[in-house]
Amino acid sequence: MITPEIDFKKEPDTFPSDKGQSRRQLLALMARRLVRRFGDKTIIHGVDLEIRPGEVFGLLGPNGAGKTTILRMLAGILTPTEGTVTLDGIDVQTNPLPARRRLGFLSGDTQLYQRLNPREILLFFGHLFDMDAARLDARIERLIDELDITSFAHQPCGTLSAGQKQRVNIARAFLHEPDVLILDEPTTALDIISGRFIVEAIRRERAAGRAILFSTHIMGEAEYLCDRIAFLYQGRIQDCGKRDELIARTGSDNLTDAFLYYIPDIKADKSETGSRSRG
Repeated sequence: MITPEIDFKKEPDTFPSDKGQSRRQLLALMARRLVRRFGDKTIIHGVDLEIRPGEVFGLLGPNGAGKTTILRMLAGILTPTEGTVTLDGIDVQTNPLPARRRLGFLSGDTQLYQRLNPREILLFFGHLFDMDAARLDARIERLIDELDITSFAHQPCGTLSAGQKQRVNIARAFLHEPDVLILDEPTTALDIISGRFIVEAIRRERAAGRAILFSTHIMGEAEYLCDRIAFLYQGRIQDCGKRDELIARTGSDNLTDAFLYYIPDIKADKSETGSRSRG
């Protein structure tokens, strides 16, 4: 059973606890009816998302569900076939540069300049964002310390391990203190230590009031980090809510089973197994 999509047009334009401020004013990121087609094949089917400042929002789905396609549309890298995206109320398609200045984006295939060291990488991107020298220097020192980059801050990036490179990529995305962070499976294939530094960095950014959207297929990571979670399967949002809400709505014991509830093939397999065992 698939839950019906939320019709935002029928919802009030304010949040009950926010004293009449408009929904657009209060949202750091908003997507409406996103559709993406490649040729005659539809990959993303009418996705709606809303993320508020100080919220970690997890997009959960198996490989091939469409997570990366959605994140690239939200970041303005990929143009939606239909639908709109706004960052801090700015339309990503009609005003891309102002919107992207408010965004930190990390994709699953982000690369570093191999001959530059981490400190040089951060200096380069800080200049791209027109950060003044004093602020940039302070920000670099803080991120190098928080992400434990000090020991390899002067090594060429081409010599770094996967975990070290990912810490540098996280620092690059966080550098200019953007209002919105979009992270595509930031801890995939990392060792425990590197993964911990990145998870703690995400928690600090949430405490600073930033809106964070990240995709993952690791349920434990989502349970630990996320304020709200959306289940994505075959390019559609199947359900969205807090962990306990998702578990309660599906009558499940845990988040993994709640997600599997929306996958017809898995449900059918479970049903057939149960019938055979009862017979």
